[in-house]
Parts: sequence; structure tokens; C-alpha cells
Amino acid sequence: MRRAGAGRARLGALLAMGALLLGGAAPAFAQDAEYRIGARDLLEVKVFEVPELNVERRVSDAGRIELPLLGELPVGGLTAAEVASRLESTLKTKYVNRASVSVVIKEYQNKPVSVLGAVAKPGSLTVSGNWTLLQAISAAGGLTPQAGKKIYVLRRSDNSLSDTLEVSTDDLLQGSATLWNVPIFPSDVVNVPAKSSVKVFCLGEVKQPGAFEFDAGDSMTLLGAIAKAGGLTDRASKTIHVQRRDRDGRQTDVVAHYGRIVSGKEKNLLLQPEDVVIVKESFL
Repeated sequence: MRRAGAGRARLGALLAMGALLLGGAAPAFAQDAEYRIGARDLLEVKVFEVPELNVERRVSDAGRIELPLLGELPVGGLTAAEVASRLESTLKTKYVNRASVSVVIKEYQNKPVSVLGAVAKPGSLTVSGNWTLLQAISAAGGLTPQAGKKIYVLRRSDNSLSDTLEVSTDDLLQGSATLWNVPIFPSDVVNVPAKSSVKVFCLGEVKQPGAFEFDAGDSMTLLGAIAKAGGLTDRASKTIHVQRRDRDGRQTDVVAHYGRIVSGKEKNLLLQPEDVVIVKESFL
């Protein structure tokens, strides 16, 4: 499986998907033209020269549709373009010298879209026409108050490869809808994880020492933790120690210089869940 990186590392892929909405280059994933028709899909057939064939038909469990004049036509496993080509060939041999055939998949019931997580009505949805991420979420009843700050779209291709796109909830709802409101295709899985919180601890010479919760989707920084703790006391040392556990469970000590961070000479230290910020007393 190929998985996308976190944050805006997936911007290139998202831009490509957004370009589809603007009529630009195609994204790197399977599109409607490559979709293989399956049982319970709804097809719209139009033949300009033979009005009797302008019908909508549901594909049977056997992968066939019943058409006027022509009877049963196998369509399972074919693309819409392949069905149209087969119909053109059949009509040319039996009824007309030239046939203008259009086949459109109206509903993708064989490979529904799944919307999971913090939405009002999680489950499978039948895609009808061209869908976007906002439409899929809306069809699932919209986001609940428990929705987190990230939305993930899992897409699988016919060769079993898959990829995951990560979209910021704020970018989708408040930013450029055309860019982040990506197209949704049959069998996509939209996952909206619920909010979760993580803790860091501030001890020593801060005004309100204790444990402080951050949204798991937010960046936890040293200055942010100190602000939650009410700021430093007058006796606080400007050299701050951050104790954390590495993957092997060993305790490490990270030293940060408060004054240099505030003045912009040093980057604001990113904290990790369960970090312990220790502000010692200055004896100067």
C-alpha cells in the first residue's frame, strides 16, 4: 500500500484532483472513464437514430441489461465507452448504417462510497453523477461536533494499489472549495476521525503548573504550553528542559532557551504527547 504523508505533503496530489474540477489535468487516480460496470449500477442509454433505445436500465446480478429491439446485452466488467462501442456495432449490423450511442453510468451501486467516522449518518452511499468531497459529507448528514481537523480519502484502484489523501477540515469548509473539495469516485472511503486530545505537563516556575490538553490535530509548542500554564513566574530560569520518552521508552532531555525563542533567534520547540516541561528557578 502507498500512503500519503502528513499535512500539506499531499498538496500536489490534491492540486491535481482540484484541477479536474477546473477542467485541468487528470489526477493520478482511476476516473469514471475507467470504471467497470457491475451489478445494480444504473445505465442511461441514448441512441440518436433509434429513439426506442433511449432508456435507463439497472444492471442485473448476472451483469446484463434488457434493451428494446436488442434483448439482453452483457455489460458487466465493461466501461461505459466499451458498452457504447458494442451497441454501435450491434446496431450497424441489424438496424442502421450509422449509430450515435451514448452510455452514461447514472448510479454506481456496485461500488458505493463509504463515509465513516464523525458524520451524522455514517455508512455506504450510492454515487449518482459526479460527486465531490463536500457532497459526500453532506449526503452522510454532515459533520458532527465531534469531527476532528483532518479528513482522509482512501482510494483503491483495480490493481489493488491504494493511496490516502489528507484534507484539512478548515481548508475544506473555509478555504478554497475548488482546491480542497476533491472529486469522489466509486468505492472511495471517506474517513472523518473524531477529535482526540493529548496531554503535556508544565512543572516548576510557571503560574499554573499541571497537565494541559491539546487537540491532537493542533501543533503543540513550548510557548503554547507555557501560555496555557499562565506564563513564567518572576523566578523562572530562561533555560527550559523538556523531558520525553523515545520509542524505546528511554527518557531524553531537550533543552530550549525561552528568551531566544521569544526573540525569534531560535525556533519554537514542537512538543510531543506526554512531554514534561520543567521550568527551574533561576538563582541569578
